[in-house]
Amino acid sequence: MGKKRIIQKSESEIIKEREKVEKKMRKEVNVKAVQKIRRGRIYISSSYNNTKIALTDDKGNVLVWRSAGSIGFKGTKKGTSFAASKVAQAIADAAQKLKITEVDIFVKGIGGGRDASLKTLSTKGLEIESIEDVTPIPHNGCQPRKPRRV
Repeated sequence: MGKKRIIQKSESEIIKEREKVEKKMRKEVNVKAVQKIRRGRIYISSSYNNTKIALTDDKGNVLVWRSAGSIGFKGTKKGTSFAASKVAQAIADAAQKLKITEVDIFVKGIGGGRDASLKTLSTKGLEIESIEDVTPIPHNGCQPRKPRRV
């Protein structure tokens, strides 16, 4: 059926893309007058297409959030474990700026970024108190339609 053309990126394009991601990761954390917080919660939502991570205080008020798309990944690269580790790295840096040392982690979803983000958070020096899986599981759900009679 003919030759398939595969677009190869040059090294300069790859370097430019990497620099763009690094620039987005260094984005400043804007925090309104928050009291000194030592404990926090991290919510990881991982799907096949994206990974979103939110850092909250003990009450659940969101302080910082990041996703693979907000860091600079586009298309199918957002669903990769590498993108998830970069998102977790950005959240860990934000937690260090806010002087949060102890966190409880809540994981939701079945994407590839689940384990990568947990691993990155643990290596970044945060004390993980607990890890809880809050993925919604259906308990038999809706009743199927009755069969059609002809």
